[in-house]
Amino acid sequence: MTIPTERLAQITHRFAELEARMASGTLEGDAFVQASRDYAELEPVARAAAGVQAMRAEIADLTALLADPEMKAMAEEELADLKRRLPDAERALAIAMLPRDEADSRSAMLEIRAGTGGDEAALFAGDLYRMYERFAACQGWRVEPVSMNASEVGGFKEIVANITGANVFRKLKFESGVHRVQRVPVTESGGRIHTSAATVAVLPEPTEVDVQINDNDLKIDIYRASGAGGQHVNTTDSAVRITHLPTGLVVICQDERSQHKNRAKAMQVLRARLYEKMRDEAQGEEAAARRAMVGSGDRSERIRTYNFPQGRVTDHRIGLTLHKLPEVLAGEGLGELIDALMAEDEAKRLAAMGE
Repeated sequence: MTIPTERLAQITHRFAELEARMASGTLEGDAFVQASRDYAELEPVARAAAGVQAMRAEIADLTALLADPEMKAMAEEELADLKRRLPDAERALAIAMLPRDEADSRSAMLEIRAGTGGDEAALFAGDLYRMYERFAACQGWRVEPVSMNASEVGGFKEIVANITGANVFRKLKFESGVHRVQRVPVTESGGRIHTSAATVAVLPEPTEVDVQINDNDLKIDIYRASGAGGQHVNTTDSAVRITHLPTGLVVICQDERSQHKNRAKAMQVLRARLYEKMRDEAQGEEAAARRAMVGSGDRSERIRTYNFPQGRVTDHRIGLTLHKLPEVLAGEGLGELIDALMAEDEAKRLAAMGE
């Protein structure tokens, strides 16, 4: 994609203006915060634009040198090299210019729910959670469970966790959807392959400024927590169920012995779900498509299949199959899938820009 020279000039001029304002020492308070944010967003674009401008100028200079017999051979060699590198530099600039989701840099809430498949689905939900834990460790992120409903046979019927770090949502947002597993369950004596599913949702973490919740809009129930099989987790009324009356959203948290801690965690989950709802409404059709990816947990609605007998993982959205299932579940191999999904997203948005 070739960016017009006039657009490059606009970018460099805007960045020079911001640099001058930042260096003037006259900005204070909110004005300084906003200018700093604008500067940070524009800097990579301006650097890429300056690189493209320099390469184009050098190509023009070398082209002029072709008329000089003594310089022609040298100019042809350098010109060929620059013309080979320029398309990559222009593509990098075009990617840098793509509109950014302001939530990309945020931490995220990860929700995994067992879908079709009973006990095997709960075990698979546990496998997925450990996969994301390991991937997060590779990225230097911190994972903190917020709420969990363990299965009697292991794994989770549902687990919610907060993943804290830089660009968590940017890297994990394409994980939202139905994940399907094909394998022989440990309880299967006949060696038959079963298919199960789990639903993953990744929500950007909001601030209290993003989502303001009126206490009058909440119905809060306190009750005694219980675990798998009906055993009491504790003997006090510490479990919290919060219903947001205007939207009907319900959040339950019972993992802490403290009612206060359970309420704080439940509010954290509620705020994330309300923020995602606000984003969906603001983004219209695009958000509807993203919601459709999350689905209901039924095995017919899938974004990715983990096939244990064949040791492969297939992402159906981009048609990518990796024959490295153990590496993906161990976390480090997941990065290859995520990078491919991010690259596909960039390619589609670049194509839309060129239309």
